Amino acid sequence: MAGEQTVQVDGRRLRLSNLDKVLYPRTGTTKGEVIDYFSRIAPLMLPHLDRRPVTRKRWPEGVEQPDFFAKALEPGAPAWLPRMPIDHSSGSKDYPLVEEVASLVYLAQVASLELHVPQWRFTDTGERGSPDRLVLDLDPGPGVGLAECAEVARWVRSILSDMGMDLFPVTSGSKGIHLYAPLAGAQTSDQASAFARELARALEADHPDLVISQMTRSARTGKVFLDWSQNNGSKTTIAPYSLRGRDEPTVAAPRTWDELDDPDLRHLRFDEMLERADDVGDLLAALAPRRTAPLAPYLAKRSADRTPEPMPDAVPGAAAGVAGTAPAGKPRFVVQEHHARRLHYDLRLERDGVLVSWAVPRGIPETTDRNHLAVMTEPHPLEYLTFHGEIPAGEYGAGTMTIWDTGVYDLEKWREDEIIFTLRGTTGGTAHDARLVLIRTGGSGEKSQWLLHRMKTEAPRSASSASAGSARPAASARPPASAHPDAETGASTIAAGPVSPMLAVSSSRGAARATAERWGPWVEFKWDGVRAIAYWDGERMRLHARSGTDITARYPELTGEDADLGLGETPLVLDGEIVALDGAGRPSFPLLQNRMHLTKARDIARERDRTPADLFVFDMLRHGDRDVTTLPLRERRRLLESATAHAKPPLTVPPVTDDLDAALTVARELDLEGAVVKDPSSRYRPGVRSEEWLKVKLTRTQDVVVGAIRPGKGERRGGIGSLLLGIPDDDGALHYAGRVGSGFSDAELARLTAALEPLRSNENPFVGIPAADASDARWVRPELVGEVEFAEFTPGGILRHARWRGLRPDRTPGDVRREES
Repeated sequence: MAGEQTVQVDGRRLRLSNLDKVLYPRTGTTKGEVIDYFSRIAPLMLPHLDRRPVTRKRWPEGVEQPDFFAKALEPGAPAWLPRMPIDHSSGSKDYPLVEEVASLVYLAQVASLELHVPQWRFTDTGERGSPDRLVLDLDPGPGVGLAECAEVARWVRSILSDMGMDLFPVTSGSKGIHLYAPLAGAQTSDQASAFARELARALEADHPDLVISQMTRSARTGKVFLDWSQNNGSKTTIAPYSLRGRDEPTVAAPRTWDELDDPDLRHLRFDEMLERADDVGDLLAALAPRRTAPLAPYLAKRSADRTPEPMPDAVPGAAAGVAGTAPAGKPRFVVQEHHARRLHYDLRLERDGVLVSWAVPRGIPETTDRNHLAVMTEPHPLEYLTFHGEIPAGEYGAGTMTIWDTGVYDLEKWREDEIIFTLRGTTGGTAHDARLVLIRTGGSGEKSQWLLHRMKTEAPRSASSASAGSARPAASARPPASAHPDAETGASTIAAGPVSPMLAVSSSRGAARATAERWGPWVEFKWDGVRAIAYWDGERMRLHARSGTDITARYPELTGEDADLGLGETPLVLDGEIVALDGAGRPSFPLLQNRMHLTKARDIARERDRTPADLFVFDMLRHGDRDVTTLPLRERRRLLESATAHAKPPLTVPPVTDDLDAALTVARELDLEGAVVKDPSSRYRPGVRSEEWLKVKLTRTQDVVVGAIRPGKGERRGGIGSLLLGIPDDDGALHYAGRVGSGFSDAELARLTAALEPLRSNENPFVGIPAADASDARWVRPELVGEVEFAEFTPGGILRHARWRGLRPDRTPGDVRREES
């Protein structure tokens, strides 16, 4: 393994680099070998990391160089890697949760050799749980070693065995031995720590010549320090099977008690751990019990003596023999019509010994042009495949349950955010041969939100399934004013006047990834700038903003006589983004604000030197006399690359990638907006917001219409304190969306004041503004569009934690629509 490569790990794409880099110089062990170890030991290691926050020691330059201790995940970590926050005095930090092989491979890629975890796990509700194990660290002082630690370990075992506690030894891979005992979860971390301390003191009293319980290093010579402190809820211990950052690649290796009796006991290296793993399995299996049985939530909501519903043991598979087996081994399904408080349908798919279940209010979609909401419920027992009857009033799910259809299903894909399957129903109804996709759009586990979409069986790519269920139609049936339908083909032809660019639909990462796999991956970066249609006549460039405004004079470095773009003599119409690059070469929207509002030649010339603009071109609409909008994107891209083969900055054609996760990781590192997934077979649709282009944002942004000013206080007294914002609905009514009072520079406040004063009005433009927000508002005509960054929408449609990004003179109020995540 050498160089750089992209690999698939259980459906995750990971870019691995510097695989031949030596991390352990004494043995010549490379990063590639470390990655191989973590991926192969994962089945034994992952249960001991499950739901525990992981802190890491990293050696990016190898173990002979200094390490550094990492708590929070680094900014470039994959977004799919789960994390949980823990509060510290310096603020909250997001700790990784390592739940799959891909997570281990990523951590190894960034040279996280040592993985440390506490003795507690997060609960299902995200809280810090009680400790589920006790740990004692036997740390040898100068003059003693593993043999003496083993002797102390046997004394500890004798005491705890008399108390009914099992003890499991681990040679730490560093110096000593760790001893683990499972706990029932009834004690707090403080209580477990106090117990361990008293145990250490008792052993010290019995064996003062060899055991010490005090942390004073100077007193440890010739003794084994019995460290009880790692039971503290804030402390961590090296995870079983983790590598150590020592001279050689040793590991924290679970051992048998017989092995501790060997006078030649030593630490094991990672290759030795792999050799024995298949033979001995996980010696610590008792310390890593399976998660709560999946039927526990189902059973907790029901009483066996009050409902006719099946009530099996809460063990997956316990019900399998009752409900029978599926023909040819195929998994089974049932759709039940449930007349509860509201009529809905329950879709249940057999998976891992239970029925994974969703409530679908409108049932199985009958056509491919509709998405139906689905909400995940708790897993049900397999006996529910045949259940029908009356659930009594007062009980959970009270009402009549009937079987609407049942049968088996063919599974194409099952991921945490996307499931593709074909139902083989037995009634001949809607579920018969229905090829469906479930796409998660929000939340996780029970009550998570999904879309259920019926796919075209003959062509497995459905753009509408990835749109996150936008309530608006994807496109107008009427072409924009600057495009004219061809009489024979119905395709649009590009006229000489301003063209409105094709627009993307917002999408979640999971939905976009799923759609990209059906389309064939085509991913572009989302550049943080101003959209522009560029008209090249063979000598000079003209630029028009998305709104149709001629902005040619604003960017003379692109449009002036001295602009040397290297485009040749063939006339072109191009689609792209005007950006301003910061010192690191990254597009910066705040920097571009210094250019996009200027209209006077003197101001433009002065600012041009301080803030030069570049044009990133990603599509072509016309080549010579030929309208190419009807060609597939892949063909337009070939023409674009050919026509711009000799292009020079400030005109650039950015690359296309085939990996959405990798693109978003890079985008996060470069502080870009996100990425756009495109259908490579899509034609260019001027002025249309099409589901053939899906934008995935890392930071949520929203175009808004400014409808009022609230006066400032303190340093802003007499000026703008905050702006009141709105988002138009389909009928043009401006619905109140909250206010924004942060993110304003002095220059931006001056621009806003100059732009808003002429728009002052006595009329409230909003629908639904609260009286408190309207009490001191200074209304303005709703003509200016701005952009805000925000955390989320409240259920009432109000922006939370909004921060101003700037005015958008390239957009009109009619362009503004709510962005769906």
